[in-house]
Amino acid sequence: MLLLLAACARTPRPSASAANKFTDATLRQIGTAQDERNTSALLPFLTSANPTYRREAALAFASVQEKLASPYLLPLLRDADPSVRRAAAYAIGQTGDSTAVDSLRVRVLKEPDGLVRRYVHEALGRCVTRTSLPELWRVETLNDTARMAALAWGLARASMRGISSPEGIRRTVLLLNSDKPLPDPGRLAAALALARTRGLDDDLARLAGATLLRVAAKDKYYAVRSAAATALGKAALSTKGAPEALARLATKDADYRVRVAALRALPFSTETYADSRAAVFSALGDGREPVALTAAEWLLAHGKGETGPALSARADRIKPWRVRATLQAAAVKMASPASRPTLTERLQSRYASAPTVYEKGYLLQALGEDPQSFNFILKETFAPGQSPVVAGYGLNTLVALRRNSAFPAERQADFAAAMRQALGTGDVALLSTASEALADAKLYAQAQPADLQALRQAQAKLQLPRDIEAWQGLQAALDKLEKAPKPTPAPIGTAQQHPIDWSVVQSVPAGQQVRLRTSQGDILLELLVNEAPGAVASFVTLVRSKFYDNLYFHRVVPNFVAQGGDPRGDGSGSAPYTLRSEFGDLRYQEGSVGLASSGKDTESCQFFITHAPTPHLDGRYPIFARVVGGMDVVHKLEIGDQILSMELVNLQ
Repeated sequence: MLLLLAACARTPRPSASAANKFTDATLRQIGTAQDERNTSALLPFLTSANPTYRREAALAFASVQEKLASPYLLPLLRDADPSVRRAAAYAIGQTGDSTAVDSLRVRVLKEPDGLVRRYVHEALGRCVTRTSLPELWRVETLNDTARMAALAWGLARASMRGISSPEGIRRTVLLLNSDKPLPDPGRLAAALALARTRGLDDDLARLAGATLLRVAAKDKYYAVRSAAATALGKAALSTKGAPEALARLATKDADYRVRVAALRALPFSTETYADSRAAVFSALGDGREPVALTAAEWLLAHGKGETGPALSARADRIKPWRVRATLQAAAVKMASPASRPTLTERLQSRYASAPTVYEKGYLLQALGEDPQSFNFILKETFAPGQSPVVAGYGLNTLVALRRNSAFPAERQADFAAAMRQALGTGDVALLSTASEALADAKLYAQAQPADLQALRQAQAKLQLPRDIEAWQGLQAALDKLEKAPKPTPAPIGTAQQHPIDWSVVQSVPAGQQVRLRTSQGDILLELLVNEAPGAVASFVTLVRSKFYDNLYFHRVVPNFVAQGGDPRGDGSGSAPYTLRSEFGDLRYQEGSVGLASSGKDTESCQFFITHAPTPHLDGRYPIFARVVGGMDVVHKLEIGDQILSMELVNLQ
């Protein structure tokens, strides 16, 4: 025992300030080739005598996503080093190469390492087509929980791509009902596979209804219950007891994220409305704001038979402004013609005194449920000196108004004039919204030559790559209106435009932390420099320059993400440059920190923090950090909460 204790005492603990892996010049070379999307420079490393370089080169192709590299990656599935095989499988899955299906299926059969086998099965799920979907389950799993979990992830990855079948549902149910229960990640994968099925609601009810009822009510892992509730919502009308089960989950489950998922899944047919309504009204009083907000959103989307004054009176008793404004929108939507003017007048008065631009934006959305509010919304959208946040909400509300079947025909010319006015502002958010509206045949019968000219003039004034999202919106409208044979490629920023600053990367130790001070409390992040050096270098540079200080969280979706870091505060802003996407071997868990984007290789300064596991984001949005302290604060964040400051934490 003394010898054992002595041995434990001598075992060195990893230093929080250990140098990151990019002290190795060869790894910097591989990282640069990845950032430059230089396939020819990466290929020789796949046959390096050093397994570390083989692994890192394979992982680089997970970001490059070049299908031409598949013939060079496939042999690595037989590499002697398990970490190389795992990296190769991940990279092949990232390419989505359907020609790799046969090789992946064979490797699932022969792979001796359980973790690698899961990666291969996931890659298979990312590569199968509707025709080759059965290849996922041609491997006998029996009661081998490792193989069962690998199959669950393969099924989940296929389902997330919209590829599923009745037989796939049946196989997934067998996994959830196994005598040898899967570990938490495997059960989550199986539940997600069912939650992500599309167009198979009757099959879902028939094959999985009873299992979903059990899992949603009894599984010990909140994320599994949440996914099961989502799946149950798709099968609710054909599954006996499902509406009642969802109503119980929406009001009784111990985890607020499950309550949110169940509320979203509540059916709203005539037969089920009364029970769902009772659960929704109960949830409006939930102590967790995300739950109350989701209940208000359900009423706004599905409420019927309610009276506007009653809902408005209920809203007046609610303190959180976002819940209150959403319920007020439902009140206006469902008000009678006689009562609506009084409600909108009160909202206009509240708008004038609203303390934040975000509440003003939500109140404009609420007013947008009344077509007669067009003039008020138009005036506020283009008011001199208007905040870009309010202007963005206002223009989106005008578009929503135009989509309303009650929109007056005589105001259509005014709507068209508003969109042209938006194009003339040069504001990136307004440009995106107006160009999308202009290309929508349901809003415009036919665009005029003057409209096309306005689109091109607005596009010519943009600064790239900073304004890439607005450029893409304008070009998509032009392509559609001019009937382009194929989409015009976007001028994505290159590595030469903003290369990785390796001196900054080498100044960031592995385990480097950042303290994010918010108006709700402090959050501690750990930067993942080894997995995302370019993103971390950019983030650290921005933190050191105080770029993020006094910015806001502009987007919060319950049971999904809290997003901030936009210098405009409305989701349309960026730093003066864009980054190339770095898809390291990481998965979105609770507290993962990712970079927002408008497509691959367009990341900049905006970041988001996840509330729960969100595997559908894996490999699509780069992860560069994770929350290691203050996750309770993340769950409290709401739109309009401020980033007071960010600072690097001294690890010495």
